[in-house]
Amino acid sequence: MLTYKGGNKVEKGTYWELSSGQRIDVADEAILGGDNSSTYLRISAGAMLLAGPIIGLLYVVLLPFIGIATVATVAARKVVGGVFDLIGKSLSFGWRPRTAYLAGKKKKDKKDAK
Repeated sequence: MLTYKGGNKVEKGTYWELSSGQRIDVADEAILGGDNSSTYLRISAGAMLLAGPIIGLLYVVLLPFIGIATVATVAARKVVGGVFDLIGKSLSFGWRPRTAYLAGKKKKDKKDAK
């Protein structure tokens, strides 16, 4: 078995909790800490060291795709936001509920009317 939950009794080995990065070395037998939602992997330190460069290579290969996806997402949000803003402005009928005309409308002077 490769995966173990928190609270399980385990044998000698190295156990990694990948969510927190915690490494636990067990000399004989022990009970893994945490609750049932904590998941531990039993992997030797050498295998974990070999996995590092492979994960780095995967990151370098996928980084351009991540950049393209980020730019596409930002552009799509900008376009969709602009369309919704345009629709909102075209549907608006000039009602401003926060504006109160408590002093009444401004009246024109009779002098200005001439």
